[in-house]
Amino acid sequence: MTATPVTRGPRDEQPAETGILGRPRWFITLFGTDVWERFSFYGMSAILVLYASEPVAEGGLGLSDDDAALLFGSYMAAAFLASVPGGWLGDRLFGPHRAILYGGVVIGLGHLTLAVPSEVTFYPGLLLVALGTGLLKPNMANLLSTFYAPDDRSGRDAGFAVFYMSVQVSALIAPLVVGTVGESVNWHLGFGLAALGMALGLIQYVRGARHFGATGKVPERAADPAQRATVLRWSGAAAGLVAVGYGVDAAFGTFEVGHVMALVGLLCVVAPVGAFWRVIRNPLLTAAERSRVKTYIWLFLVSAVFWGLFLQGGSVFALFAKDSTDRDVLGFTIPASWFQSTIPLFVLLTAPFFARMWQRAGERLDTAVKFAVGMGCTGAAYLVLAVAALLGAHSGEPVSPLWLVASFLLLACGEVSFGPVGMSATTAIAPAAFVSQMVALFWLAGALGGGLGGNALKVSGEQAPGAAYFLSVGAVALLIGVILLLVRRPLTRKLGV
Repeated sequence: MTATPVTRGPRDEQPAETGILGRPRWFITLFGTDVWERFSFYGMSAILVLYASEPVAEGGLGLSDDDAALLFGSYMAAAFLASVPGGWLGDRLFGPHRAILYGGVVIGLGHLTLAVPSEVTFYPGLLLVALGTGLLKPNMANLLSTFYAPDDRSGRDAGFAVFYMSVQVSALIAPLVVGTVGESVNWHLGFGLAALGMALGLIQYVRGARHFGATGKVPERAADPAQRATVLRWSGAAAGLVAVGYGVDAAFGTFEVGHVMALVGLLCVVAPVGAFWRVIRNPLLTAAERSRVKTYIWLFLVSAVFWGLFLQGGSVFALFAKDSTDRDVLGFTIPASWFQSTIPLFVLLTAPFFARMWQRAGERLDTAVKFAVGMGCTGAAYLVLAVAALLGAHSGEPVSPLWLVASFLLLACGEVSFGPVGMSATTAIAPAAFVSQMVALFWLAGALGGGLGGNALKVSGEQAPGAAYFLSVGAVALLIGVILLLVRRPLTRKLGV
């Protein structure tokens, strides 16, 4: 079965109804859905490590700090990994409209499962949230883009800019709300609030879907029956192999959740290798395009390291906030999860500065230099906490929260410098017929980074993050930044950006 590409939106069929801030109704619907989905995502993420590392007697999972960080990294990696098949399902099977709806339902079910006070339901719930996120997020971007004409670059950029701000606003508010309830009242009630947020997003999405017209209702390039059969056959074989493997594991009484995390880690390595292999070997690529893709592997690896460091803001940094930071201010104990709101706050404050700096610098600052700035800021964030950990170890007392706030400010600068530039460079390097596959590789860099970051504390041999850990990781980040500066000219020449 084939489908005629759908490029018309409601604005082509009828006068566009306007809503808040003069935006079309379809935009308000997508914006609201994204705000609530991100609320659920960042709210749950803010308390995940804290809940996992809390003693069982106090309502937590009782994991050690390094295992809690590994769990967080594996979850993030799974969400990034799921975006690749999630994008395919939207592009080739469901269409973005239905893919967003299905993804939101799966996310909501996952949060509801997490709200059940049982360890048995916790891990399946976490998996559902990751799978639903992988289905919803790439298709949300796809549907938003579809509403704009191909030559409306300014309109599309403005739309995505507003969406980027919605992410930061949700990330700012969610830890304050979900974190307060989770830490002060009940962890599972906090997970329930995340479910409520996703439910509100789904309700307004279904109510506002009438403003979409025909846009996104069918896939742009629907898979034919043979392609569907092939995907179903291979997916079924892979699922069956995993089920048999873990079934045997359980039968021998050796199964543990760490074995599932190991599979996620393996996929984080195998998936990028397979994706690069498919692109590089494709006969449609010219010699110049193939050379650029091969060179991009270096940017991919640097991106993976960056995301591995940045994502620890929600795990290792959260553990430092919980265990090593003086959170008593005027008789009030600041919930450790509240510190997760500082990154989006600083992103909102620093993004205009970096945008102005990149604009003024023009072509004088290439991609490698911007990557180096991002790595430098991230490395500095770890070094700040290394100093704080040393002071805390010397005094035997928790350190001032200003140390943690300063480190989160530097992490935010690293994200603003690295994230948007990485996506822009990926699309600029991509051969014309392989943009979607290259964007998938950018997502896979996040998956690999999540796996690396989740394992970093455990591999270090430290049970809890301390000065040695922060110092060594920060030094690695700074070293990579210096290397990027040294190789920026040949790298830029080969990449062509």
